[in-house]
Amino acid sequence: MSTGSRARPARRTVSRRGFLRIGGGAAAATALPGLAACSGSGSGRVRIVGVTDQQKPLDELLPVYLKSHPDTEFSTSYAPTDQVQTVVRTQLAGGNAPDAHVLFPGSGSAMSMVELAKGGLLTDLSDQEWTKGIPDSFDAAYRHDGKTYLYSAGSSVIGAVYNKKAFAKAGVSPPRTWSELLTVCAKLKAKGIVPLALGAQTPWVTQLITYALVPDAVYADNPRFDDDMAAGRTSFADSGWADAMGKYQELQRRGFFNDNPNGTTFEQQTAMVAAGKAAMAVQVSAVLAMYREATRTPQDLGMFPFPGGEDPAKAWIPAGIVVGLGVAARADNKEKAKSLIAFLGQQENLNRWAAAVSAIPLTRDATTKIDPILADFLPIVDAERAVPFMDQRWPNAEVQPAHFAAVQDLLAGETDVEGALGQMDKAYRMDS
Repeated sequence: MSTGSRARPARRTVSRRGFLRIGGGAAAATALPGLAACSGSGSGRVRIVGVTDQQKPLDELLPVYLKSHPDTEFSTSYAPTDQVQTVVRTQLAGGNAPDAHVLFPGSGSAMSMVELAKGGLLTDLSDQEWTKGIPDSFDAAYRHDGKTYLYSAGSSVIGAVYNKKAFAKAGVSPPRTWSELLTVCAKLKAKGIVPLALGAQTPWVTQLITYALVPDAVYADNPRFDDDMAAGRTSFADSGWADAMGKYQELQRRGFFNDNPNGTTFEQQTAMVAAGKAAMAVQVSAVLAMYREATRTPQDLGMFPFPGGEDPAKAWIPAGIVVGLGVAARADNKEKAKSLIAFLGQQENLNRWAAAVSAIPLTRDATTKIDPILADFLPIVDAERAVPFMDQRWPNAEVQPAHFAAVQDLLAGETDVEGALGQMDKAYRMDS
């Protein structure tokens, strides 16, 4: 799943002294499009381009790396997903890409591991020690044709981030079933609180409610759904996806979203929950830091599995590999970039990165500490009732934008569930 939320990219330089210089104003706003002109070829400076979600862990870890590699320099830039999807993808094809760059798991976007690996645009990382800890169940996220191309620190979950004070005002507790969710939303609405903030103007936000509901609606009954889709034995329209999308529409029909979700951004969604104007938002745990930054009382924020079924003991959730890094096949500083990735793969650094984005580390040891806000998710993950984010098994980069557009059309009343899923089925079969 692709995220990356803030509208303004930031460019930084990290020197051998570990000093971070932040570009400001107009220069920062144009940092990403200008990267092609400042490739740093021959300079020895390792360039990294990431999405905003990755800024916090890299800000923490690069200075640590520099303590043992004082002669290395880095320049880092961060931008929203839609920008890196186009600019960096073009640079990779042109041979002037950054040394290390954002890379999405699986195969569901233009900057996904499989799409770039198929094009010969990535460096094989299989000889690095940390890759031995990748579970076989994560192969599709990290590997292509038996080779590892993606570095990712672990997995994040999708659930409801909620404002505890808003819940207390309405006298409600986190729901554990779909029926309870509807009751809770009705009580919140009666108190003048928006039950669910939805920033669907930001395209990647549109997918999250569907992703939260699909595990119960689809995978609980058919864990091999992705294989059946690939073999042409089923479709979105003829599966539990119709139930999940129908529930998405029901939430809107009951007036449980803010006015005009298609005109509301991720940043506005975040601010509404932080201020208690909205009670909750369905989000990926990787953005919890942004929600905490948006409120003066981060202890008032909680997170719970967003219920799609009626039996809490059998609940399924989405847990996807977090956005990671790849090394460009034609990188100017390939060995230095690979050295950084090997460092990031050490257990203590997997732990640090995962902690920075509220994720569950790829591997765990006695030193691993999970963000307490994820406590309700861990038993479900450990019971193996968690499935990857849906796009990580999609066969091309067309299904995800079709999903974004389908949800926006559904919210605008321009299509129905059948039409929305028909759009997605058409995109899924484009290469077949």
